[in-house]
Amino acid sequence: MVPMILAWMTGIAALAIVTMALWLYTPDKPRATLEATYPGDYRTVDGVRLRVRDTGPRDAPVVILLHGFGSSLDTWEPWARALSTRFRVIRYDLPGFGLTGADPTGDYTDARAMQILTDLMDLLGVDRASLIGNSLGGRIVWNFAARNPDRVRRLVLISPDGFASPGFAYDEVTKPPLMMRALPYVAPRGLLRANLAAAYARPAALSEETLTRYHDMMLAPGVRRAILARMGQVILRDPTPALARIQAATLLLWGENDAMIPISNASDYLRNMPHAMLIRLPNLGHVPFEEDPENSLGPVARFLAGELP
Repeated sequence: MVPMILAWMTGIAALAIVTMALWLYTPDKPRATLEATYPGDYRTVDGVRLRVRDTGPRDAPVVILLHGFGSSLDTWEPWARALSTRFRVIRYDLPGFGLTGADPTGDYTDARAMQILTDLMDLLGVDRASLIGNSLGGRIVWNFAARNPDRVRRLVLISPDGFASPGFAYDEVTKPPLMMRALPYVAPRGLLRANLAAAYARPAALSEETLTRYHDMMLAPGVRRAILARMGQVILRDPTPALARIQAATLLLWGENDAMIPISNASDYLRNMPHAMLIRLPNLGHVPFEEDPENSLGPVARFLAGELP
């Protein structure tokens, strides 16, 4: 009798797991539907079909914006509209995210990201630009500035990634958490909301429209598998030598309530970058350009215009 009961219980448990999996399963959304909802132009660079927005006067100084992990070019919309009155503003979905989607090579290293940035600039006829990067995008642009000083006018780093932290040591391959292996099959909106809210000092500032956009971009074809692949390729290197080589005037912009990359990290950048200054944003978090675009843009616009050192 006991083996029969155990077998019955095992069967019930298996059925429950299958039922839960089917309930949570979230397929990709059709690309055509997403492209109709979220506009952009497409340029092929190094075999990748990049979703790009290029606005503002073509003869104006160029500003290029790179978003953070899991985001898309849409995150910059309020800033891009305002800056496009004075600058040519270029932004794009990094490979592996948004409607750019997966890189056919499967390479999501920083070296690959910098090569794509270089070749996009060449394709668009941009010799020199000011670069703005948030989080992962910040890490890409400061590395780019260290390697290509002649192509960078000014640098804005918004809560940039790069220094070691708990769980992310130098010179080690980052292992994605076991539960992340389910990412290609599930994308609970509630869990995404919790993760995004942590990027805001005031979680109530996360609108339903913004949440929907992030969720849609996660469901773009191939993106979830690309995110998982990227997480398995991250190898942090000691950033000190690269930061010391950066010659461009640099603005560090940091929300004082950033719970993802704390503002205490700013001291590491200031100690190692010869031409950097810090502006603290009270009561803001990891994505100030979304949480309070008007007030957070002010110092950036002045810096790009040369009104700040």
